Amino acid sequence: MQPLTESFIRSSFVNASRRETKELSLPATFETLTDADWAALDFYGWRDPKFVRRAYAVLPLLDGDPVGVSFSQAEATPRSRAMCNWCQDVRLPNEVVFWAAKRVGDAGRRGSTVGILLCREFQCSRNVRNDPPPAYEGFDVAAARVQRIDTLRSKAASFADMLVAGR
Repeated sequence: MQPLTESFIRSSFVNASRRETKELSLPATFETLTDADWAALDFYGWRDPKFVRRAYAVLPLLDGDPVGVSFSQAEATPRSRAMCNWCQDVRLPNEVVFWAAKRVGDAGRRGSTVGILLCREFQCSRNVRNDPPPAYEGFDVAAARVQRIDTLRSKAASFADMLVAGR
């Protein structure tokens, strides 16, 4: 992912009000991110330290500049071990929760949302870079890792495109 500035992040949100973008808190580690850190990210996601059930992600579009998306965490948790829709890692060391994102435009203003199961702390970029277990003798682990990264990028971008297009 390209390095982002705080002003770009705040101006990129497509489903949040001006008040919400003004109130959002960036992670304490934001200012210390290096070019290598940004290169290892397929999207930039974080939980708001001031608001327990609020999170944000800056997602790439299939065509165009990244867009910011505001999420709200559902109060209920999945009954069983859930799988993240984006990284699809079945060996996750972290919790997967249900996030809701307001739709863009009139639908969002009327309360319409889109829900998705994602890693609670948005560690998908790190998860897909871990070597998957070999499925069979001769399994190409490196190719599988590249495929997982491509799939994550595609799923995150498709989610952003869906929100922007209002589908």
